Amino acid sequence: MNEVIKAPFVQEMMKVTANLYRLGWDERNGGNISYLLTEQEVSEFVNPNQVIRTIPMIFDATELAGKYFIVTGSGKYFKNVIDEPDVNLGIIRVAQTGKSVELLWGLTDGGVPTSELPAHFMSHIERLKIDSNHRIIMHNHATNIIAMTFTHSLDERDFTRTLWQMCTECIVVFPEGVGILPWMVPGTDAIGMATAAKMRDFRLVIWPHHGIFGAGSSMDEVFGLIETAEKAAEVYTLVQAQGGVKQTITDQQLQDLADAFGVTAKSGYLQIGVK
Repeated sequence: MNEVIKAPFVQEMMKVTANLYRLGWDERNGGNISYLLTEQEVSEFVNPNQVIRTIPMIFDATELAGKYFIVTGSGKYFKNVIDEPDVNLGIIRVAQTGKSVELLWGLTDGGVPTSELPAHFMSHIERLKIDSNHRIIMHNHATNIIAMTFTHSLDERDFTRTLWQMCTECIVVFPEGVGILPWMVPGTDAIGMATAAKMRDFRLVIWPHHGIFGAGSSMDEVFGLIETAEKAAEVYTLVQAQGGVKQTITDQQLQDLADAFGVTAKSGYLQIGVK
């Protein structure tokens, strides 16, 4: 059995959490990540038959029964993951009943998975129906995205169009746009269900005045999605501070970008006919 800390998925979690903290998107214990793993990946480093303890859940995850994840812990600071991964991360398996998870490694101080685990699991369930390669759900407090939710309309079409117009690459990176929830109390089944419903159409879902949820098949994809939207939100804030927009990327130019990169912009978001 190999040393768990050397597992590629543990190394990825260590590096990305450190980077997210460095960027200021995961202050204190803000933010959480869950990473879907295969049994083959896990069994190279952990004995699946040795369950350390069983942790009950308030959510029925029967649809994920038997699946493995590495997750960040509840109340854990991202800045500490790189130094003490075994304390701040946990490898878990969803029990066959769907009402608990089995801890196979980590959370050595008696900790439990992120309090947003129901929201993560609900989103994993929905994304797997759409993308069989889906693996990652990431939540963080991207600074400029949060700021933009205070100063911009929260209409999904308007918000998406503004992001697309702030950086040339945005329509290529997230042509389906971004989903936006009303403000809701975090850590509840209600916000988890609302986020999962949005995940049927979007890989990015914004929680106004709070942060963002991203989904994808790899850590790079999800991080890249969020950082691209965050960069566009930063440009928007800078433009507003400099007196507002005087010129922008036109709808025809956005369509030209979509055509050039072989992506399809969300229907009805551009005010021109599709070529």
